[in-house]
Amino acid sequence: MLLDSDQCYRALVTHDTRFDGRFFVGVGTTGIYCRPVCTARTPHRHNCRFFPSAAAAEAQGFRPCLRCRPELAPGYAAVDANRRLAQSAARLIEDGRLQDASLADVAGDLGVTDRHLRRVFQEEFGVAPVEYAQTQRLLLAKRLLTDTDMAVLEVAMASGFASLRRFNDLFRTRYRMTPGELRRTRARREPAESLAFDLAYRPPYDWPAMLAFLEKRATSGVEAVDGRRYRRTIRLGPGPVSLRDGRGDEKRGGVAGWIEVAPAPKRAALRIVASASLASVLPALLARAKCLFDLACRPDEIAAALGPLAAANPGLRLPGAVDGFEVAVRAILGQQVTVRAATTIAGRFARAFGEPIDTPHAGLDTLFPTAAAVAALSENEVARVGIIASRARAIVALARAVQSGTLRLDPSADVDATLTALMHLPGIGPWTAQYIAMRALAWPDAFPHPDVAALKAMKATGARALAAAEAWRPWRGYAVIHLWKSLEERK
Repeated sequence: MLLDSDQCYRALVTHDTRFDGRFFVGVGTTGIYCRPVCTARTPHRHNCRFFPSAAAAEAQGFRPCLRCRPELAPGYAAVDANRRLAQSAARLIEDGRLQDASLADVAGDLGVTDRHLRRVFQEEFGVAPVEYAQTQRLLLAKRLLTDTDMAVLEVAMASGFASLRRFNDLFRTRYRMTPGELRRTRARREPAESLAFDLAYRPPYDWPAMLAFLEKRATSGVEAVDGRRYRRTIRLGPGPVSLRDGRGDEKRGGVAGWIEVAPAPKRAALRIVASASLASVLPALLARAKCLFDLACRPDEIAAALGPLAAANPGLRLPGAVDGFEVAVRAILGQQVTVRAATTIAGRFARAFGEPIDTPHAGLDTLFPTAAAVAALSENEVARVGIIASRARAIVALARAVQSGTLRLDPSADVDATLTALMHLPGIGPWTAQYIAMRALAWPDAFPHPDVAALKAMKATGARALAAAEAWRPWRGYAVIHLWKSLEERK
């Protein structure tokens, strides 16, 4: 990622939120690196060095600012091929993939050689993937020490360190303080049954619109909206959940619990409250929350590309997914029916084939079925809950493709290959495949055509609509969200 030093310094002087997370500034006189929105006294230009990532700053010996907390910076969305590849690798690293796999394995997941991945990654983030992973582990540990009451050993394990000794040594070397010394800098708090984190975004963020979108599509038992809060159950890992209290059999990979999301009270961030049962899978949990709520979005870039279409609602985001399989099933159920009808059927499907879980929130008592569970069903079993035969066939085929590993439904998957694989499944056409890409793959240029509501808002059909949408590339997915919103406002 190329950085213009003069532009970076202007953003630092003005605390420009558009650049938050896009670069970090190291201050030579203090040895500290900050976000461009830091409220500390602005350093002189000649004392500043600019870096494309926190890892690049730490590789040059800078330690994170305790005031602006670089670990809270929003991510960066990209659409061109090399940047998307680098960002996909970063997501897998943040998800903890390098804890139990090699870089060659990660490269294989992304369909490239490890040499090519190293080169693209270095260009985007200024450091090698392994260095980036180490910084991400340390920054997560720093966040847990500051924001939770987890024991230091639990923090080390949750952050991906193999031993407490290794964690303590690296933390002291990199940050010039021990984990215990950092913890003593924060206010003492009572032990809690849940964990809370703030995930930053670049304003504006239209939270009411996001909440309305999710509420309208909330699967009964799995999701709920209460006032200005979104809640859902969540499962991380492929294995089954063995206990009703949400504690999974981690040796088999299944960990489950619940999350609650609402705007943070004093900053441009969403506050994620998670059940304590999810403490061991925090990297994956936070990565999925960022995806669901589109926290890496650049509203300024999208507004500039969409022009008048985005002018009335510049804070709209593109809802993602915490579980690509869940969104794909929901897309199939939504074929040629109203959103309300699809939501009703999705609730029956989840209760019939999902697993029960106890939570402190009324009505939140079901885990959405895994691909493995659905793959073991027959088409007739799925159809018995009120799903027509063609859609039951599509859901089972989808589950078996995901379970076998021939189909991946996450933001790191290759878009073109995934669209092709989806279109080869029975009952999945262009609209369904593009909708899945838009949400499960977080593909900002997806255009679910022919979407009736979008076409109605565009006042165009067929080839004319596709031609008109070309002007919105590479943000056609955001254009669809704006089209849907404009149609609602006309009612």
